[in-house]
Amino acid sequence: MNMNEESGEGSARRVQVRFVTKLGEPYKVPTTAIAIPADLARLGLSSLVNALLQSNDADHQPEPFDFLIDGEFVRMSLEQFLLAKGISAERILEIEYARAVAPRKEEDPSLHDDWVSAVDGSSSRFFLTGCYDGLGRVWKGAGLCTHILEGHSDAITSISIINPKGEETVTVATASKDRTLRLWKLNAGDHVNNPMRVRAYKILRGHKSSVQCVAVQTAGEMVCSASWDCTINLWQTNDFNAEDDLVSKKRKIGAQVEESQLEGEAFTTLVGHTQCVSAVVWPQRESIYSASWDHSIRKWDVETGKNLTDLVS
Repeated sequence: MNMNEESGEGSARRVQVRFVTKLGEPYKVPTTAIAIPADLARLGLSSLVNALLQSNDADHQPEPFDFLIDGEFVRMSLEQFLLAKGISAERILEIEYARAVAPRKEEDPSLHDDWVSAVDGSSSRFFLTGCYDGLGRVWKGAGLCTHILEGHSDAITSISIINPKGEETVTVATASKDRTLRLWKLNAGDHVNNPMRVRAYKILRGHKSSVQCVAVQTAGEMVCSASWDCTINLWQTNDFNAEDDLVSKKRKIGAQVEESQLEGEAFTTLVGHTQCVSAVVWPQRESIYSASWDHSIRKWDVETGKNLTDLVS
């Protein structure tokens, strides 16, 4: 084979190279040293390796390769690479080649009708978004919305999966500028052509201002919420009438009465922050952490409701 003809670069300075690979037999070329133009870069080197492979197998289909010298990818011409790395061009260069990994195709965006203000991707089966249009959405993939959570009268500020692992029936909590939290149940295994519209099974009322954040207890039995009213509320997530729940509400539209909705009240309120509580997490069953515009981070004891630690920046 005439390497000058294959590369089309006959006038360039030449270097001695040996191609090696960890790929299987169909992708192996002879390991004898050959002289090639020094100004070849990745594209030219790929053409050369493909030509060598086709000389042994006429059915080989050309494909792109990546190249490494001393374990480092070659992203410029050989001459430039050798100069940059201080490698002598007088020795035989061992160039390793591997099949190039095609870049991931950019996925279509999951479009909303307003600002997207919240997201939860803790499940491997789906992800959740909350939006300033007051709707929560469940997505199986890019552009594939399976459920729409409707009921909030203002922007959703936070959204969280309560039971992310394994169960088909998923419970979701949302917080909103409408001063409420809502709890939802949906079947993550539903296969639908159009998004299913879901109403909350429980509305949690008690905050006097926008609810900024919702966090889930590790067991999923409770959630806590952070609000602009400077408080943190704790709520039950059950779907039956509990001691702290108000009378179930039914909504009538025309001649039809829709399924009732529970209305829950907070069973504990944590007080101590002097400005908006902007974030809250519940990493251990007995402890909650909060952050506030009052420049402090606080650790709370769930059982007693007491502030255990106050870190002021």
